[in-house]
Amino acid sequence: MTRSPLYRRLQRLPAPALLALLYLVLVATGFVVLQLPVSHNDAVGWSEALFTATSAVTVTGLTVVDTGRDFTLFGQIVIAVLIQLGGIGLMTFAMLLLSALGIPIGMPQRMVVRQELNQSSLSNLAILVRRIAITALVVETLGAVALLTVFVPEFGWTAGLWHAIFHSVSAFNNAGFALFSDSLSGWVTDPVINTVIPLMIIVSGLGFVVIGDMMQTRQWRRFSLHTKLMLTGTLALIVWATGTFAVLEWTNPATLGGLDTVGGKLTASWFQGVTPRTAGFNTIDTTAMRDETAFMTIALMLIGGGSTSTAGGIKVTTFIVLLLATVAFFRRREELHAFGRSIGTEEVMKVLALTMISILLIMVTLFLLMILEDNDFMHLSFEIVSAFGTVGLTMGATGDLSTAGRFIVIFVMFVGRVGPLTLGFFLATRSRPRVRYPDGQVYLG
Repeated sequence: MTRSPLYRRLQRLPAPALLALLYLVLVATGFVVLQLPVSHNDAVGWSEALFTATSAVTVTGLTVVDTGRDFTLFGQIVIAVLIQLGGIGLMTFAMLLLSALGIPIGMPQRMVVRQELNQSSLSNLAILVRRIAITALVVETLGAVALLTVFVPEFGWTAGLWHAIFHSVSAFNNAGFALFSDSLSGWVTDPVINTVIPLMIIVSGLGFVVIGDMMQTRQWRRFSLHTKLMLTGTLALIVWATGTFAVLEWTNPATLGGLDTVGGKLTASWFQGVTPRTAGFNTIDTTAMRDETAFMTIALMLIGGGSTSTAGGIKVTTFIVLLLATVAFFRRREELHAFGRSIGTEEVMKVLALTMISILLIMVTLFLLMILEDNDFMHLSFEIVSAFGTVGLTMGATGDLSTAGRFIVIFVMFVGRVGPLTLGFFLATRSRPRVRYPDGQVYLG
């Protein structure tokens, strides 16, 4: 069969470039569908549709319109589908579909799937893809069933069922989209909401490699180094975030101070300690947080979740390796050690490059927003880091953005979702220097 010139050109594209192009096509498709009259009411224009489509595909959750009010049921279904495709992975779904139809999967397609799942080899890709599909189906189904107990008594079976499904999909994919204008603030002390939503965020944020390792091994000593780092890092960040949020906001009458009981305050702190890990839901008014709390949340949003997960950010393991490298430098160690394993220099260089590019991206785009938008520095910083980490938490600046500001945030959301994958590919490409130079002295610090 004769291949078209366009098909041949696409095949010659590097895997990360092709992956970014596929996500761009998905955003464009979502934009077109969300612009249809059947998807929305008159409050949604072309820029709102584009922003929403990008936010859904990148599983961010930032919005410039009210999802539950301004989109019809059809539009909300489209958003949920975009969230699912963007969170689990477009090529992961394609590989599942091709396998189900008995169509052989070629090497170019496997390369793109490997890139999407951030894997170093092509082996066991099919097993990982099936594991991802099973995990998503099981967790989202259990989450929806649990949420039925909250939404059905309040909205009835039809609306309650849809609310349960939508928020389960949004939570598992760390999207943060909610069908209520105040996110989940109406259930700030509800035990089901404050158990199911955070647990779904944590499970999906660990990463499918970690989930697979835990399901297969089930013994701590046999876990891989990556799994041990993710589990300990996630636990430490949640404990620290929950405790710090409680301490900083305990007497703030607009957040925790407005709750009557100690249990209610601790429950809200637990939820807000988990959700900055790129989930984007909130049960308190984030616009009323104190500056120190907002700064802590920015740090959590920048770190994000785990590799091969639905989460964004620089990733927990990246942050841990940065800490280990710092400790190793001051202790004059040439190698990094954790849980009886060493971490190579190449991994440290990759982490440094990823972190530096992330910081530069945030600084440049924040600088542009400060020029274009008449808003508070802390609020703009919060929004841009939320967009990069594909979190979705906001301090109110997103809704006030100009058209130019919206395009900047759209770009940051897209790069935050696709960029780290592309960077990993180029960092993994080795080249031998043709010329060697003598050592030079550079004074640092």
